[in-house]
Amino acid sequence: MRVLVTGAAGYIGSVLVRQLLAGGHEVIGVDSLMFGGESLIGVYNDPGFSFYKADIRDLGQMTKILEQAEAVVHLAAIVGDPACAKQPELAKSTNWEGSKGLLEAAQKQENIKRFIFASTCSNYGKMQGDGYIDEESPLNPISLYAELKVKFEQLLLSQAHRSSLTATALRFATVYGLSPRIRFDLTVNEFTRDVALGRELLIFGEQFWRPYCHVEDLARACVTVLEARPEAVNGKVFNVGDTKENYQKKMLAEELQKLVPNMVVKYVPKDEDPRDYRVSFDKIRSELGFQITKTVPDGMREIIRILSDGIISDPDSPKYKNI
Repeated sequence: MRVLVTGAAGYIGSVLVRQLLAGGHEVIGVDSLMFGGESLIGVYNDPGFSFYKADIRDLGQMTKILEQAEAVVHLAAIVGDPACAKQPELAKSTNWEGSKGLLEAAQKQENIKRFIFASTCSNYGKMQGDGYIDEESPLNPISLYAELKVKFEQLLLSQAHRSSLTATALRFATVYGLSPRIRFDLTVNEFTRDVALGRELLIFGEQFWRPYCHVEDLARACVTVLEARPEAVNGKVFNVGDTKENYQKKMLAEELQKLVPNMVVKYVPKDEDPRDYRVSFDKIRSELGFQITKTVPDGMREIIRILSDGIISDPDSPKYKNI
């Protein structure tokens, strides 16, 4: 399949591109290169890879690119609550207007058969009670980032059966792990970096829950949906992760302490966190046979190892953050 990946140079995109190429697919990468394109150097000369520096809001350019593709995995976005809060107008024009325009352009192309949207478990906001949230649970977005994800997700799914385009939304758990475009402004990666560098780990609101999933597994979920039968994924939403990988921040610290026994941690009480949820991932496992290959401790070991080996010389550099 010829797969167009938007956000191809990003944290998840640069992993997905490699997985698709390894699986025999051709990849058309699109990225505005807001954070540079070094993550694509390793695949740039691959005969199955082509790249366009483009903004998804440029419909003229995107329409021409879409003519070459058979499927779209839409990752490009202003990612995360802080980034969207810092640049709300850019977030709205990219995450909503740009995504809407891309979908409409894809729907007009007879060659495009699939459209996969990277959504987020942040859509759930704050859960009520101690149970697990699933795909049928009410959405309660409490940030601009989640509001825009919910808005486009609803548009995508509402039109799924009105055209020949197979449309799927994937609600990603909080990501972590090594990527060609590594980030250290993500909870697991940030905690592990600080501990690996011998710093005191400062944790605000240690009691709040969040699900986590390795970047390689989030990318694999996209491949799984691309290769699934259309009727198994069309018009559907799947949480992506593993039910056992829900952690409180204090639990993350405890996992780190097993790897770095002499670490120092300080907890700062915080009674209110708008995001607090435990998520069930049974649907993607039972319906698509998807299972994760790495756990949070695996990701922590990766980060500790790469920092101790000196592969990343300045993990505090702004280039490893989204804001």
